[in-house]
Amino acid sequence: MNRIKAVFWVLFVAVTLLFWVSTNEVERNLDAWALRKSLLYYFGVLSFVMMSAGVVLATRNRQIEDWLDGLDKHYRLHKWLGIGAAAFALLHWLAKKLPRWMIDWGWVDRGTFRTPKEFSARFFHASNPLSGLEDFAEDLGEWSLYVMLVLVVLALWKKFPYRYFFKTHKIIAIVYLALAFHSVVLIGKMGWTTPIAWLVALVTAVGVVAAFLSLTQRIGYEHRAKGRIVSLMNHPQNRVLEVSIELTTPWEGHEEGQFAFVTFDRAEGPHPFTISSPWRHDGRVTFHIKALGDYTRELPKTVHVGNEVVVEGPYGKFQFNEAGPKQIWVAGGIGITPFLSRLQALAEQPVDTQRPIHLFYTLREADREFIDLLRNLTDRARVHFHLVLTGRDMALNARRICETVTDYREAQVWFCGPADFGRELHQDLADLGLPAGKFHQELFNMR
Repeated sequence: MNRIKAVFWVLFVAVTLLFWVSTNEVERNLDAWALRKSLLYYFGVLSFVMMSAGVVLATRNRQIEDWLDGLDKHYRLHKWLGIGAAAFALLHWLAKKLPRWMIDWGWVDRGTFRTPKEFSARFFHASNPLSGLEDFAEDLGEWSLYVMLVLVVLALWKKFPYRYFFKTHKIIAIVYLALAFHSVVLIGKMGWTTPIAWLVALVTAVGVVAAFLSLTQRIGYEHRAKGRIVSLMNHPQNRVLEVSIELTTPWEGHEEGQFAFVTFDRAEGPHPFTISSPWRHDGRVTFHIKALGDYTRELPKTVHVGNEVVVEGPYGKFQFNEAGPKQIWVAGGIGITPFLSRLQALAEQPVDTQRPIHLFYTLREADREFIDLLRNLTDRARVHFHLVLTGRDMALNARRICETVTDYREAQVWFCGPADFGRELHQDLADLGLPAGKFHQELFNMR
């Protein structure tokens, strides 16, 4: 999370500093006209740079994923860049519209925001070679902004069905290209020899390539494998569907705890699911899919053995590879999935290669068959299993974990489950003395 915040603020500070050194003394003063002009461009550039970074992140680049420590963090940054781009775009729009409204409402004199004659020659650094396109660029930018704001709201609205989110989100690539045109044409007013114009040119070049990758459906293309469903097992009490897939085209393999995007229906598009089986070089992958929404609730009825699927991945860094004398795993509900693949891998390893592990699993209702399978698996994997049923047992919390594993300060803690539970557990363990950097959480939320 610290790296996500750092990237966001580095972008903000970098744009602010480059904008400052690109302005002249006229734009820096507090005259109403100059201030309005500066804010108009400043908010516009901030919005466009953040949107460009978000479009690049949407390509799921492996090098960026590695640096951000997983695609879950990758998409969290993508989300906040989208929110930042929308917020600054709205401020850009208000800097354009508000002075006119203030004049119409009679709040200020009409001459307040008029260009002073003595500033005219000194404000513009150079004539804009694209000046003939300025009016069209302004109109295109305004309408693109309206579309962008609607798409961002839909993306953040959790009740908006994923199938429609997936389709409408692709429109952002088209909106981005329109805003790139708007930005390139109008930044020329500040002069193409200024540092801020160079930044706009750079992010435009990278962003346009990313947008075309999206529009041509090339994102993740090299990491896709085709396959077919070979077995299905439904656990109705836990509302979990186990899907086993045999891949029929090459797959690079995966580490325990990683996830993949699976397309069961081309009209629905890909959905992210954690891989619950270890890689055995046999072309088989298994997913345990929780019924959390309309789509996943209907999966037991809509998927069948023999159906063709597409699997893209693997992604994620929730891989249990931190050094240390022991580990504590905490799973909530369907958060057990990444631990299933690791348990299977441990069950196949020699006893003397394993460190002590405690698995705490909390959920509302227990499917007896699934829990029996889990107990058997933890026994074979030599993992201490602690089952906590909400309503029957005392709620799982940091103090209960620490009382069970008394030397918890020496352990690496791996958590996958509800985000609020994870944040509370992280804070409470830190308060009880767990060293910083020993708590690992999967931010499994693509929106």
